[in-house]
Amino acid sequence: MAKRYVRQTGKDKDGDITRLCNSVHEWSPRSKANAISDIDSGAHEYWVNWANSPETSIHVVNGTDGKYLRTDWDNTSKNNLDDLPDC
Repeated sequence: MAKRYVRQTGKDKDGDITRLCNSVHEWSPRSKANAISDIDSGAHEYWVNWANSPETSIHVVNGTDGKYLRTDWDNTSKNNLDDLPDC
Protein backbone atom coordinates (compact mmCIF):
# COMPACT_ATOMS: atom_id res chain seq x y z
CA MET A 1 0.00 0.00 0.00
CA ALA A 2 1.47 3.32 -1.08
CA LYS A 3 1.18 6.40 1.12
CA ARG A 4 0.11 9.48 -0.84
CA TYR A 5 0.34 12.99 0.58
CA VAL A 6 -2.42 15.47 -0.25
CA ARG A 7 -1.65 19.21 -0.43
CA GLN A 8 -4.81 20.59 -2.03
CA THR A 9 -8.43 19.57 -2.44
CA GLY A 10 -11.01 20.26 -5.11
CA LYS A 11 -14.40 21.34 -3.84
CA ASP A 12 -17.81 21.72 -5.44
CA LYS A 13 -20.12 24.74 -5.04
CA ASP A 14 -21.35 23.32 -1.71
CA GLY A 15 -17.81 22.90 -0.38
CA ASP A 16 -17.86 19.09 -0.66
CA ILE A 17 -14.52 17.46 -1.50
CA THR A 18 -14.46 16.29 -5.13
CA ARG A 19 -10.76 15.47 -5.61
CA LEU A 20 -7.43 15.15 -3.82
CA CYS A 21 -4.32 16.80 -5.24
CA ASN A 22 -0.56 17.06 -4.94
CA SER A 23 0.79 18.69 -8.08
CA VAL A 24 4.25 17.11 -7.85
CA HIS A 25 2.89 13.56 -8.26
CA GLU A 26 1.54 11.80 -11.35
CA TRP A 27 -1.49 10.43 -9.47
CA SER A 28 -2.81 13.95 -8.97
CA PRO A 29 -5.55 15.00 -9.25
CA ARG A 30 -7.39 11.95 -7.93
CA SER A 31 -11.18 12.04 -8.03
CA LYS A 32 -13.15 11.46 -4.84
CA ALA A 33 -14.56 8.21 -6.27
CA ASN A 34 -11.11 6.89 -7.19
CA ALA A 35 -9.60 7.92 -3.84
CA ILE A 36 -12.45 6.16 -2.02
CA SER A 37 -11.85 3.05 -4.13
CA ASP A 38 -8.09 3.23 -3.42
CA ILE A 39 -8.67 3.42 0.34
CA ASP A 40 -11.43 0.80 0.44
CA SER A 41 -9.37 -1.69 -1.57
CA GLY A 42 -6.17 -1.02 0.39
CA ALA A 43 -4.33 0.06 -2.77
CA HIS A 44 -3.30 3.46 -1.34
CA GLU A 45 -3.46 5.53 1.83
CA TYR A 46 -3.99 9.28 1.66
CA TRP A 47 -2.46 11.60 4.26
CA VAL A 48 -2.11 15.32 4.95
CA ASN A 49 1.21 16.53 6.36
CA TRP A 50 0.23 19.71 8.23
CA ALA A 51 2.76 22.46 8.92
CA ASN A 52 2.01 22.80 12.66
CA SER A 53 0.36 19.47 13.47
CA PRO A 54 1.07 15.77 13.09
CA GLU A 55 0.20 14.16 9.78
CA THR A 56 -3.41 13.07 9.49
CA SER A 57 -4.84 10.13 7.60
CA ILE A 58 -7.83 10.50 5.28
CA HIS A 59 -10.64 8.01 5.86
CA VAL A 60 -13.73 6.91 3.99
CA VAL A 61 -16.96 7.57 5.87
CA ASN A 62 -20.38 6.14 5.04
CA GLY A 63 -22.76 9.09 5.21
CA THR A 64 -26.49 9.34 4.61
CA ASP A 65 -25.81 10.52 1.04
CA GLY A 66 -23.07 7.99 0.30
CA LYS A 67 -19.37 7.70 0.96
CA TYR A 68 -17.15 10.71 1.51
CA LEU A 69 -13.59 11.55 2.59
CA ARG A 70 -12.67 12.93 6.01
CA THR A 71 -9.66 13.34 8.29
CA ASP A 72 -9.65 11.93 11.83
CA TRP A 73 -11.81 13.52 14.50
CA ASP A 74 -9.78 15.40 17.10
CA ASN A 75 -9.89 18.51 19.25
CA THR A 76 -9.18 21.04 16.47
CA SER A 77 -10.97 22.08 13.32
CA LYS A 78 -7.77 23.36 11.73
CA ASN A 79 -6.77 20.05 10.16
CA ASN A 80 -9.77 19.41 7.97
CA LEU A 81 -9.67 18.75 4.23
CA ASP A 82 -11.67 21.97 3.76
CA ASP A 83 -8.70 23.94 5.12
CA LEU A 84 -6.44 22.88 2.26
CA PRO A 85 -6.08 25.23 -0.72
CA ASP A 86 -8.07 24.50 -3.86
CA CYS A 87 -6.63 22.52 -6.73
